[in-house]
Amino acid sequence: MLYAQTPAHEKRRLFRERLASGELLRFPGAFNPLSAKLIGERGFDGVYISGAVLAADLGLPDIGLTTLTEVAGRAKQIARMTELPAIVDADTGFGEPMNVARSIQEFEDAGLAGLHIEDQINPKRCGHLDGKQVVDEDTALKRIRAAVDARRDSNFLIMARTDIRAVEGLDAAIDRAKKLVDAGADAIFPEAMADLSEFEAMRNAIDVPLLANMTEFGKSELFTVDQLRDVGMNLVIWPVSLLRLAMGAAMRGLDELDASGNLEAKLGEMQHRAELYELVDYEGYNHFDTSVFNFRVAR
Repeated sequence: MLYAQTPAHEKRRLFRERLASGELLRFPGAFNPLSAKLIGERGFDGVYISGAVLAADLGLPDIGLTTLTEVAGRAKQIARMTELPAIVDADTGFGEPMNVARSIQEFEDAGLAGLHIEDQINPKRCGHLDGKQVVDEDTALKRIRAAVDARRDSNFLIMARTDIRAVEGLDAAIDRAKKLVDAGADAIFPEAMADLSEFEAMRNAIDVPLLANMTEFGKSELFTVDQLRDVGMNLVIWPVSLLRLAMGAAMRGLDELDASGNLEAKLGEMQHRAELYELVDYEGYNHFDTSVFNFRVAR
């Protein structure tokens, strides 16, 4: 009932334990708090909160227009609804190193298990678009050092994302990843790897956990969990997939409504009212206060 029963510090501790085990953890992207609950119900390992999804939720492109307050507020709403650890896309840290430091503490207070900060210039763009620009090495390292210095819970995961592969090639990505680890990054997110061999090369060069981004319509192939496990990845995210599925269904539903005047043909594709009520735990609220739930849903 209400929010998750596992406190944020405990989610972080358990997450770090599992990450240290070397297993591959699966983090689908939640586009709202309800979808985060569904991810947990379906047995996944964690919840990812995409900056692109949060921007799209506001009707904006993923080019750094969202603010720290907006992202932290929405991330808190999502993270508190699941027993799973949630990691959030913190873009470039929302400003200079002092802003990065504040961002860390805001996300700690919001109940996140960790975040990643990238080395693009600010404002950034989607990691799978052409024409990206990255900051110089000194600026990238300062962002990570500021994040590490600001952290109060040692289990809060600080991941460094590097987009330099698309700009300067794989060797540059490996070199920058090594230096980001030396600056204190707990994990590395190498963005837009071209194929499995590049993930494997990154794995052979880097000792900390690595994340694979399986976003549709991007630069990377959509590798399976088994393929990514075999080359040593530790985390895999599907950042925008659930939003894309939901919006695709919404588009088809609106087309049907426009063409037929009702949605009877789409009933089989909808989440049933009873399934929704089970997901949000109407019965649990009934035990707390019968005035909240005092009817039964016909099945």
